[in-house]
Amino acid sequence: MLFWFVIAYWLVSVAIGLLAATRVHNTRDFAVAGRHLPFSMVTATVFATWFGAEAVLGIPATFLKDGLGGVVADPFGSSMCLILVGLFFAAPLYRMNLLTIGDFYKRRYGRSVEVLTTLAIVISYLGWVGAQITALGLVFNVVSAGAVSQVAGMWIGSITILVYTLFGGMWAVAVTDFLQMIIIVIGMLWIGNEVSGMAGGVGEVVGHALNSGKFAFFPAADAKEVIAFVAAAVTMMLGSIPQQDVFQRVQSAKTEKIAVWGSVLGGSLYLVFAFVPMFLAYSATLIDPAMVGRLIDTDSQMILPELVLSRAPMVAQVLFFGALLSAIKSCASATLLAPSVTFTENILRPALPHLTDRKLLFWMRVVTFCFTVLVTLYAMVSDASIFKMVENAYQITLVAAFIPLLGGLFWRRATNQGALVSIFCGIGVWLAVHLAGGESPFIPAQLAGLMAGAVGMLAGSLVRQWVPHDEGAHERLRHGHHAADVHGVAHEGIGAVHRH
Repeated sequence: MLFWFVIAYWLVSVAIGLLAATRVHNTRDFAVAGRHLPFSMVTATVFATWFGAEAVLGIPATFLKDGLGGVVADPFGSSMCLILVGLFFAAPLYRMNLLTIGDFYKRRYGRSVEVLTTLAIVISYLGWVGAQITALGLVFNVVSAGAVSQVAGMWIGSITILVYTLFGGMWAVAVTDFLQMIIIVIGMLWIGNEVSGMAGGVGEVVGHALNSGKFAFFPAADAKEVIAFVAAAVTMMLGSIPQQDVFQRVQSAKTEKIAVWGSVLGGSLYLVFAFVPMFLAYSATLIDPAMVGRLIDTDSQMILPELVLSRAPMVAQVLFFGALLSAIKSCASATLLAPSVTFTENILRPALPHLTDRKLLFWMRVVTFCFTVLVTLYAMVSDASIFKMVENAYQITLVAAFIPLLGGLFWRRATNQGALVSIFCGIGVWLAVHLAGGESPFIPAQLAGLMAGAVGMLAGSLVRQWVPHDEGAHERLRHGHHAADVHGVAHEGIGAVHRH
């Protein structure tokens, strides 16, 4: 019965997504919902996109093993990313009226930087979307009692999500995200109430976790541990900022104010509700310690689903798996759309300059289909945990795209040469540390790459200009946007004067 409830819910949500597809008439509708989303939908899509498989399965499993200090990357780093985007990045980017984050790099630095950052952004989505596809396979396998294999579940999930994303684009994502956020909140709170009753109440669970040291957040006073802690925090806090899915939510808002505060509120809600699955998973240590002991070192992501299936009544099971599927679907649809749109707009479109808007929309859909197949194959062969797949996804954008974005918005002397040096230094050092540093180098690869990228931007922008200017970009910049933070302080980032 649980399986058929899940199938019915799945079909209804796909139908709603297809209904939303009737509002897509051009590429702007497909990519950023025509910039028509109200505050409630922007907040919902920010929250629902980030509340995915890692929030319900990956974060609780990591918390059980490592406590709060182990989840500094997500939810702490990821929620701070959304809040920082709202406070400092949303307003200046919204005023530029762009279709993709790659368009910013093109306008600010020229074609070469646009291509390099776009490729980094697209590659980074393999891990994140792969985590959602992996979780879909797990859910279908669990609710069908093994009748649907995990691999078959991956393909069923990815193909059905593809259907409404392919036709509805950002409109379908936004409408389904709004409904799924409601289901996530209701489902998580309902099952939280059920599970807390089994464990002896919220106070009993929290007290037990406190006495077990699970609330220890900051690392010991050891240099290597502190550096590793900082590296984990900044990976998602900063590496997630130059991402197309975050940018799409900013650009889809009806007004600049909605773009700013929708991101801030969505990030805050994500941080709050991410604690519910952690509470549920830790409750299992009191309710069924034998089951937790059996799974903690072999398949810790299954602890929460096993608890619900073995101990919760049918209504709670339906609500839990409905909320879990909502979380995964909203995240997967958004992260399938984002890299497909940016690849089509920033890589494919310049190679085919005579495309009409109708043809461009066609190619966006073709790329979405191809990326879905690719990322499903990646999920099938990857043996990383859901949490690690998500955490690792942002390292490449952290080292390759964050510093050029930061410098381009808030430092008027940043140049195309500085951006290129930053990208090559960031990626080069990141790869070198990965290859030479073993499993646990003193300075983690992503942090070393971030620092190298910052030095590269400074050095490349301040020394004599050797890289030829993109004259078209320079002309666009003369008439372009002057960045400002949300308090109105001017940062003449976009009207930069290149140094010779």
